[in-house]
Amino acid sequence: MQVTIIQQKIYEIRGQKVMLDFDLAMLYGTETRTLKQSIRRNIERFPKDFMFQLNKREWKELITICDNLPDTIKFSPALPYAFTEHGVTMLASVLKSKKAIKMNIAIIRAFVALKQFIINYKDLASQINEIKNTVTNHSEQLNQIYDAIENMMDENEDKKEQKRLWKEREPIGFKSNKK
Repeated sequence: MQVTIIQQKIYEIRGQKVMLDFDLAMLYGTETRTLKQSIRRNIERFPKDFMFQLNKREWKELITICDNLPDTIKFSPALPYAFTEHGVTMLASVLKSKKAIKMNIAIIRAFVALKQFIINYKDLASQINEIKNTVTNHSEQLNQIYDAIENMMDENEDKKEQKRLWKEREPIGFKSNKK
């Protein structure tokens, strides 16, 4: 299964990247109730930082955001469980089928690829901010240069005006009519 398909099933809930029980059941090739039953039998393997159950508000928000969820899931009375990366890893020890193990490896790779993307995104964002700051500094420097050039041009115009006025002035002193 492609990593991108798995990544589309990773949601951010409570500030964590998680996968929901019905998506995991589908990926592992089992029913959601069977997956939940296996989890209940091994609940000590799933502390709160590995797995948590969505509350009604979170579930409604997810339903409104994700319009691609099947109707059977949208209108299910049971609230889904969310599994962090560690919880998904722990599922491999609970679900022992070969398909579950292979799928678990693919899911972990998807989480790793997502983390790498986030790291690259942060690096890119910092580089963009650095470029933005540099451009801002250059913009300020260019404005200073433009102001200096305008001042020099104004001074040059003032000198030309002074020369013109000097030539057009009325001479004082002895005047001769000879030209």
